[in-house]
Amino acid sequence: MTKPADKPQWVRIAEQFEQSGLTQKQFAQQQGLPLSTVQSWVYRRRRQVAAPSAPPVRLLPVEVAAPAMSSAGKMEVLTARGVRVSFTMGTDVSYVAQLVAALERGGSC
Repeated sequence: MTKPADKPQWVRIAEQFEQSGLTQKQFAQQQGLPLSTVQSWVYRRRRQVAAPSAPPVRLLPVEVAAPAMSSAGKMEVLTARGVRVSFTMGTDVSYVAQLVAALERGGSC
């Protein structure tokens, strides 16, 4: 087989390999192609097929007000669903954000 010249042709060859039931070495020999080239295109195709799409960004409505602090140095967040979360000043902000997002989804952390 002559060396495929374009990407779509290589993608088709990688697909043919996937359907062949052969090892990459056997397939490369059968097609008269360098093993490393077959390996590279099979890897690229698998990575492209397996790439999970990122979940869409979901923004939550918030109201900014003066911090509601108790005498013990605590802060509170009231979610849109009406769930009140109290935490100590200095708590990791990303943890609080994940907790609030999970509560808004109705899930758990």
